[in-house]
Amino acid sequence: MITIAPVLETPNLVLRGHSAADYDRLAAMWADPLVVKHIGARASTAQEAWFRLLRYMGHWPALGYGYWAVCERESGLYIGDVGLADHKRGIHPEFDATPEAGWVITPPMAGRGFATEATQVILDWYEASYGRARTVCMIESVHTGSIRVANKLGYERFAEITMPAGPVSLFQRL
Repeated sequence: MITIAPVLETPNLVLRGHSAADYDRLAAMWADPLVVKHIGARASTAQEAWFRLLRYMGHWPALGYGYWAVCERESGLYIGDVGLADHKRGIHPEFDATPEAGWVITPPMAGRGFATEATQVILDWYEASYGRARTVCMIESVHTGSIRVANKLGYERFAEITMPAGPVSLFQRL
């Protein structure tokens, strides 16, 4: 079992495991209304951001996969989070126990293809480590940017459900 996030690199990015030192940047990102607009529509409190950071780090020893801190290669700047998780959402159709991909890039760095680039390298890593398997993702139905990312990565919509914040589309990659 993999207990810490391996460092992954792309032409533009370095993906590394999160550390407590990432808290300030992570908290600022998740408090930004533009970041959460399509992810529950509510900014995270300082405590929620801290719990998110701990959850990211805790996935690795528990499941052997998790989230990475995304850093721009040139500047070293932390620009987002990307990874796989099991959130135990308890939704239907079945979503739990299937790695759920997620990505978020800070608004100043969005629109440059970083979400696709980062998520592709983690999906490649996952398949090399665990074999080809189904992964899923959940995207607010009106979030066309993330739906484009999902489609580029080979995800196909398989269901529509309603969450407390509104309608979401469920995608899978087989």
